[in-house]
Amino acid sequence: MDISIVVPLYNEDESLPKLFEWIERVMNENKYSYEVIFVNDGSTDKSWEVIESLQKQSANVRGIKFRHNYGKSPALYCGFRAAKGDVVITMDADLQDSPDEIPELFSMIKNGNYDLVSGWKKKRYDSKLTKNIPSKIYNATARKVTGLNLHDMNCGLKAYRNEVIKNIEVYGEMHRYIPFLAKNAGFTSIGEKVVEHRKRQFGETKFGLNRFVNGYLDLMTLWFLSKFGKKPMHFFGLYGTLMFLLGFLAVIAVGVNKLIAIIENVKVSLVTDSPYFYLAMLAMVLGTQLFLAGFVGEIVARNSTERNNYQIEKEI
Repeated sequence: MDISIVVPLYNEDESLPKLFEWIERVMNENKYSYEVIFVNDGSTDKSWEVIESLQKQSANVRGIKFRHNYGKSPALYCGFRAAKGDVVITMDADLQDSPDEIPELFSMIKNGNYDLVSGWKKKRYDSKLTKNIPSKIYNATARKVTGLNLHDMNCGLKAYRNEVIKNIEVYGEMHRYIPFLAKNAGFTSIGEKVVEHRKRQFGETKFGLNRFVNGYLDLMTLWFLSKFGKKPMHFFGLYGTLMFLLGFLAVIAVGVNKLIAIIENVKVSLVTDSPYFYLAMLAMVLGTQLFLAGFVGEIVARNSTERNNYQIEKEI
């Protein structure tokens, strides 16, 4: 099979018939063998009834129905697990992504030797205040942290080699960082394509400003796990040791200062009256806690079932 199109959706019953009609036209014009996997993420409207109706009309339609709303990442994970095509395309169900982009995305994967191609909605029709400006700041930060020169990391329109989606795990809200997940899994041929962004025709957006806060937190989580996920002691142990030594040296300095004053018969206040003493003790306590956190993290990592999960490309 040439292409699997994975469409996660939540309450998009009005958009689905037009979206599938559009996809079907593009697929037939290019003579692709394909499947469209609609992942119904606990919709409360008639989205599932529409998917069932489309499946009766076309054998190319498949559907996955969640019992309740889990989120986009679980929807993509289940869609990826079910996908059979050589190239996997993801797109949103709200008609803001154009299926006309599929042939070029497919060609970039099949003929351009890319592992992953991410869409870039260079010209957007969203609100500048609530989406455009925060998105630019978010993407600039993501480029700096991940080392990937992508202008629109969170674009729903992406293309993958099947091998990529079978070797990454999308969980929580990590769908924003699939290119970074792919990079960490060893798939480094990652490209970008300017794609058309269309105005929403039906319903309302499902995303609020809180996604940007969550996005930054998830980005920090991924960065930390990619750097220290299998060696937590290298992070916590290092900084814990440095902080402990700093506090220990400060305590010695306070004690020596007191001892010199006693030898010279100079009247000074008690050591415990000095704020530096408590700051030094605090540094020692925090350093010890960081070191112990690294030690516990190391034990957890060594007992994890994923500790030897390495990406092997070939074996002869």
